[in-house]
Amino acid sequence: MQEPKTCQLILALDLETRDDALAMLDQLERSLQWVKIGLQLFTAYGPDFVREVADRGYHVFLDLKLHDIPNTVAKAVQSIAQLPVELLTLHASGGGEMLTWANKARSDYAPELNLLAVTVLTSMDEAQLRSLNVNANPEAQVMHLAGVSLDAGIQGLVCSSLELPPLRQQYGPKPIIVTPGIRPAGSASDEQKRIMTPAAAAAAGSSYIVVGRPILKAPSPAEAAQAIQAELA
Repeated sequence: MQEPKTCQLILALDLETRDDALAMLDQLERSLQWVKIGLQLFTAYGPDFVREVADRGYHVFLDLKLHDIPNTVAKAVQSIAQLPVELLTLHASGGGEMLTWANKARSDYAPELNLLAVTVLTSMDEAQLRSLNVNANPEAQVMHLAGVSLDAGIQGLVCSSLELPPLRQQYGPKPIIVTPGIRPAGSASDEQKRIMTPAAAAAAGSSYIVVGRPILKAPSPAEAAQAIQAELA
């Protein structure tokens, strides 16, 4: 899979049940192409749910944020390689060896899969980093973990949109960069601390933006998705 030439919208399908998720996909009426499946639905319904979403014609971003010893993560990537998944997350803080092993498994078993290293969660700010004995500010920590990840051969990164300008300046257009914490103007920020509008994220160099509640809770999810994509365009 090639990196997109323009910023694309991914729906965070963060709902309680399979029935809720499939009903939402029905409401969307194919108004978008990408769906993110996270830990909640994957833990409840497993690989069959991934296949079910892909069978409806959606591209699947599996957001599991793998983080374990190198061999365990490599074996997990090998297992996921059997699924119709195009983007998969793992934690950059697992370190270079873990990332290298994961990328080797991807290369061996699913070369079309793109691995994304999660740098600093968009729900975290400097105070929370300090509580973990990380003395860098969020931008500095993102830049550090981005370097570790890309040096290990990982195809892309997940970061807040606020870190897009320094990342693009440092690494250019090649890495895929996925930005959660996107809120259309007027939306609630919820627990997100480092956020940006869709248009601003696209202009700053995001490859994909991830949007959940502003679409999921909209009176017309399809219209909300279409409005965001119009803003991206």
